[in-house]
Amino acid sequence: MKSARLTILNFHKTFPDNDTCLRFLFDARFPKPKCTKCGETRFYKHPTRACFSCYNGCSHLWPKEGTIFDHSSTDLVKWFFAIFLMSQSRNGVAAKELERALGVTYKCAFRIGHQVRKLMKDNTFSLFGDIEADETAVGGKRKGKRGRGAEGKTIVFGQLQRKGMMNAAIVPNVKAATLLPHFQNNIAKGSKLMTDELRSYKKIARLLDMQHDTVEHGAKQYVKGSTHTNTIEGFWSQLKRSLDGTHHVISPKMLHAYVSEFQWRYNHRKSVTHLFDLLLSRVSSLQG
Repeated sequence: MKSARLTILNFHKTFPDNDTCLRFLFDARFPKPKCTKCGETRFYKHPTRACFSCYNGCSHLWPKEGTIFDHSSTDLVKWFFAIFLMSQSRNGVAAKELERALGVTYKCAFRIGHQVRKLMKDNTFSLFGDIEADETAVGGKRKGKRGRGAEGKTIVFGQLQRKGMMNAAIVPNVKAATLLPHFQNNIAKGSKLMTDELRSYKKIARLLDMQHDTVEHGAKQYVKGSTHTNTIEGFWSQLKRSLDGTHHVISPKMLHAYVSEFQWRYNHRKSVTHLFDLLLSRVSSLQG
């Protein structure tokens, strides 16, 4: 779908029913179909099954097989609409919202949402240049201690290349030994590291002989020339607004999926291909 046509009305015009969605999936997964038994290249939609049959009846091709749609009894058009909704929203889509939009149970909507998030899982990127690194604490109890050591909170660590990509991951703590592999594996030599005053960052910079500038947040210093962590902190703010305002309560066990979703959105913010099309293109490469 072209980005100019990406409205709910035009989505339903493009994908009005299950057969249309199945044909789209078939064409995407099997651009040059060929029967393995007779060599026939013509296939037709089976009248009662979710597959396409060779014109000679020798074999069948199953577009949903091995995808997130496999073994699902939910209408394929509802899956496509869920992908569409999640591609359109900046703050993500809650399971309750999917339940209402798709007309399915909450349990089904929850599962669909997390299956779509699997499509949003990015590989780790190699970063170079001006790199902001920071961590944030998510979830847990609001009363009492705040920040990294607060009870029940989960730590999310991130590295962001200015005007480029970012990596984010759940970490058990912010000790230098824990964070060191993220710097060794993800940041190219010659990069400039910008962080707050956390001692772990200073230790890592010394170990890796990295150029390292800091801002002293404890002293209310947030910008020092070109040195700041405002870009990645803006990402944290957007993530937390979504978690608090859209999803409300997320278990630590599932947090990684939401972090991956927002990392994917950030890394594809300048994509010339619409996010809906990007997600559909990933369907065939991901096991359900």
